[in-house]
Amino acid sequence: MLLATRWIIAKLRNRQFFSLADLNAAIRECVTQLNSRTSRHLGASRRALFEQLDRPALKALPAEPFEFAEWKECRVGLDYHVEIAKHYYSVPFTLLREKLWARSTARTVELFHKGSRVAAHVRSSSNRRPTTVGEHMPSCRRRAFGTMSHRRYAEWTPERLKRRAAEIGPNTATLVEVVIAERTHPEQGFRSSIGIIGLSRRYGPERLEAACARALEIGARSYTSVASILKNNLDRVRPESATDGPAITHDNIRGSTYFH
Repeated sequence: MLLATRWIIAKLRNRQFFSLADLNAAIRECVTQLNSRTSRHLGASRRALFEQLDRPALKALPAEPFEFAEWKECRVGLDYHVEIAKHYYSVPFTLLREKLWARSTARTVELFHKGSRVAAHVRSSSNRRPTTVGEHMPSCRRRAFGTMSHRRYAEWTPERLKRRAAEIGPNTATLVEVVIAERTHPEQGFRSSIGIIGLSRRYGPERLEAACARALEIGARSYTSVASILKNNLDRVRPESATDGPAITHDNIRGSTYFH
């Protein structure tokens, strides 16, 4: 900074420039003179040292521009998906419960297990949605909805989830059944179903039953919806039906009959 002040700024301080191009040309001339000047403590100019030391070590620029990537350690869920930025990406089902490293760029998501890449996906911005590759599913699941060949994977099945939900109550059982049925692959509903059932430990079975009933009435089909209902105590509030009429009665409110 001191050299730039002395040999460039100070040297040009009394000159007038009427375009940016003229100013840059003058600065370039000063920089060239500065780099060609022999330094007393180095015994050589900066240009000579660059040609001698730096230039031989320089490498060609990469063919592709640098792409920023984020790394995250994650664990594979029972639905053989991992969560990255509120989206779920599949990995081979044999990696259930394993820890993986995810490399995410603006366009892709790559998943690595012990240094080897096991899956690659086009990045999606759809929140709470799955991206599933058919080859990542168990072979029996690809053929039909039947007995699973992988022992650790078979610990959780739709039937077991429905039984656990039924122990809490009919509304919970119905919601879990709907969550599983609405997914393209039943396993994609495991994460939400297990989360919904787990809410009974925090809020109790009675409140969970009421929250599931409300979720069914309003068309909510996810763990986050049920958790939000419980967190905001909406399970204790009766939802308004279409026959309840407007919440406010006033002469200026025309009502639906005005348009018929």
